[in-house]
Amino acid sequence: MKIIFAGTPDFAVPSLQTLLDSKHEICAIYTQPDRPAGRGQQLHCSPVKALALTHAIPVFQPLSFKTDEDLQQLLSFNADLMVVVAYGMILTQAALEAPKLGCINVHGSLLPRWRGAAPIQRALMAGDAKTGVTIMQIVRKLDAGDMLHKEEYTININDTASDLHDILATLGALGLDKVLTQIDSGGIQAKVQDERLVTYAEKLTKSEAVIDWQQSAHEIALKVRGFNAWPVAQTRYQDKVLRIWSSEVIEMTDQHSLALSPGTVCCTNKTMDVVTGKGLLRLLEIQLPGGKRMNIQAFLNAHAMQGVKLG
Repeated sequence: MKIIFAGTPDFAVPSLQTLLDSKHEICAIYTQPDRPAGRGQQLHCSPVKALALTHAIPVFQPLSFKTDEDLQQLLSFNADLMVVVAYGMILTQAALEAPKLGCINVHGSLLPRWRGAAPIQRALMAGDAKTGVTIMQIVRKLDAGDMLHKEEYTININDTASDLHDILATLGALGLDKVLTQIDSGGIQAKVQDERLVTYAEKLTKSEAVIDWQQSAHEIALKVRGFNAWPVAQTRYQDKVLRIWSSEVIEMTDQHSLALSPGTVCCTNKTMDVVTGKGLLRLLEIQLPGGKRMNIQAFLNAHAMQGVKLG
């Protein structure tokens, strides 16, 4: 098949690589415009563009598909299919209809659960037992197209959003390859999503990353995992932002801690536990402003934390 690929971040790279390794012809690659990044705010290209340039495939970075010029460019490829993975741009109806077989998307959840911008993080923070990817047809309504294939993954108790991102990116490429084979053979069957089961994964905000110690240790631990690697769960320590990269829920053996208010630190020379609304949360890896991530023992070597109130 003659395929157009549209994607931008790291999540899309394994799917693009799968297409590059396949028998299909990649006639064009669409990605977001280069953006300023880093301290110098120099322009940087997307991971998808970086990979595309190593294969001498034409790259296009329109601001939208609303202009006639951009639409005509898309139509000129006479593509059979468009594969979209985390492109970050809404396609017009005319763009969706440009390829002969329409457009398909690799989405990081088991639809119809978690439509929207942050499905990986929301699945983790909701305590879902499993997640995965869905290959679906694209329609104008957000993530509402018919489903073509799913790849499931059982969430491990230590998985972070960063871990799941990489796992699902790989599974997405695997599922995409299966779907393209089925499309080639004419054996693909689409399944309509059950609207009664729809949930929405709202975009993450930095304000959500602030820990409320009144919540249970289990809820906070899920937040820590869900916000790793962005924006990272955080609390206040001596008027500084203390970022928490990893933690674990522990059994409460010290009954004295039950009488302490949420946010209070209980520690030994090797461990640092924080009282929550229900249970204790053991901090494992933290970061102070301007510093590097460090394990908790290294932090305790330089800070007296017993009885300190966080938040």
